[in-house]
Amino acid sequence: MIKRSIAIALCFGGLSLLQAEGGDGKRVFETYCWGCHHQSAEAFGPSFAQIASQRNEDQIRAMITDPASVSKAFGYSRNAMPPFALTENELSAISSYILSFKPKSKEGN
Repeated sequence: MIKRSIAIALCFGGLSLLQAEGGDGKRVFETYCWGCHHQSAEAFGPSFAQIASQRNEDQIRAMITDPASVSKAFGYSRNAMPPFALTENELSAISSYILSFKPKSKEGN
């Protein structure tokens, strides 16, 4: 019984940690990104679903911290996104949050 209680506590503890990280990403989104980006619909900037389907974590981080240089490297003719000086925790949280909107692949179809 004690082993079962410990296992349940560990599972829920891990779940709350994952929720906290996801919550941090949502908080960063609401603080810095929401004016131009939405999770699944295009606004002034592309949706997180579109970004997640086209970019990896390193590219997302670079676009947040140095959008002018990254836009040139990607071959874009212009860039409207300002650079953001986020902490490492904020960058990790927002990158993970954006990537959580990557469309699920349909295997077997």
